Amino acid sequence: MDGGLRPMDADQLREHAHKMVDFIADYYKSIENFPVLSQVEPGYLSRMLPDSAPNHPESLEDIFNDISAKILPGVTHWQSPNYFAYFPSNSSIAGFLGEMLSAGLNIVGFSWITSPAATELEMIVLDWLAKLLKLPDDFLSGGKGGGVIQGTASEAVLVVLLAARDKMLRTVGKNALEKLVVYASNQTHSALQKACQIGGIQPENCRLLETDSTSNYALSPDVLCEAIAHDIAIGLIPFFLCATVGTTSSTAVDPLLPLGKIAKSKGMWFHVDAAYAGSACICPEYRHYIDGVEEADSFNMNAHKWFLTNFDCSALWIKDRNALAQSLSTNPEFLKNKASQANMVVDYKDWQIPLGRRFRSLKLWMVLRLYGIENLQCYIRNHIKLAQQFEVLVAQDPRFEVVNPRIFSLVCFRLLPSQNSKDHGNELNHHLLDTVNSTGKVFLSHTVLSGKYILRFAVGAPLTEERHVTAAWKVLQDEASALLRICN
Repeated sequence: MDGGLRPMDADQLREHAHKMVDFIADYYKSIENFPVLSQVEPGYLSRMLPDSAPNHPESLEDIFNDISAKILPGVTHWQSPNYFAYFPSNSSIAGFLGEMLSAGLNIVGFSWITSPAATELEMIVLDWLAKLLKLPDDFLSGGKGGGVIQGTASEAVLVVLLAARDKMLRTVGKNALEKLVVYASNQTHSALQKACQIGGIQPENCRLLETDSTSNYALSPDVLCEAIAHDIAIGLIPFFLCATVGTTSSTAVDPLLPLGKIAKSKGMWFHVDAAYAGSACICPEYRHYIDGVEEADSFNMNAHKWFLTNFDCSALWIKDRNALAQSLSTNPEFLKNKASQANMVVDYKDWQIPLGRRFRSLKLWMVLRLYGIENLQCYIRNHIKLAQQFEVLVAQDPRFEVVNPRIFSLVCFRLLPSQNSKDHGNELNHHLLDTVNSTGKVFLSHTVLSGKYILRFAVGAPLTEERHVTAAWKVLQDEASALLRICN
């Protein structure tokens, strides 16, 4: 590799990394100029790139040119201030710096000995975050529990479901797998169903219980009790309950305290998924939404959603770390070492699905230190205020309705159909979403609640200001006007 780019050379790294940082900084300066939702057609990139890798090195400048001309048109810009779809996936300077350092050190920290700082910093930072959320002491690393960074909330619910499954099977016998039953509301993230598929839970034993507008789509304790009683009566074994604080469709909040007490009385594992809304609970005025978390066996929030920590960084706390290890631990000869054998340390390989793991705690540590608690709280509050302002704009236009009460920074709304609409305005709102997103000016997503097609406006991108919210509403109003003219 004489004369070219070497695998690792400090001077070359300095030169090329500076150029890359400049490229990324320029991207953020111009991010508002891109269509938020990529406007390309499927298969576009294969027509623009060669069908085999180059034999000889190419320049970084050529690659930058290709990124600008060929890659960025196929990017949906999650960090755009006009991005209001799904839930946010926050980037920040602090998170980026932590990610850069993690990439630079490039350790594979599956056990304590592979890099003691990686394990110990993760324990410390997750204790910090647990204290910020006022989680029970049982979730701190000083006792039998502790925190671990998973890739996503999907991984978090999978590992705790496996731990709960094996814990129950040790009691009732391993042949009882087909009798185990999981409970959640029908608003729970589809990750739970995938976890059940992977964990060998019978599809018909995954109970997604009905919710409706009378409870703002929260899971009813009475409905849960009825389902559990029915299953016990026919010889099934309830073993796992998943409650959600801030569901994907509408940010519904399940009542943790009564649900947790029901789970405890039946010997079930109680998991709380606060992937999105957990971040808001660092603010004292929103902390009550996780009241009852003391009843939980595990609790999860995604720092990479709304906590300025670059993807991926999903924080999971558990009261009994041994329950995870009993399901996920292996101890091959090539991984044995004095510290692990003496049970003096935590080996995070035993808390997750893969063996290898990145030094993800660096970015969370940098976010907490470079911004501080007060600034993080202000950041969350600002997004909630912007969502509140959008909600007011919707409510002031008689052509629209706010579908259910806003809790955090998501507004669910729709364009009202004519009285003789056969489908409750579902096609009308579907068209509205498509036309709004095809402008490239904003990007929203949708859900269905009680059979109605609903538009979701989720505020949470780091660069979003009041002017972006106002402009987004103008786009919605203009496209609605055009659509209604056609329909009428």
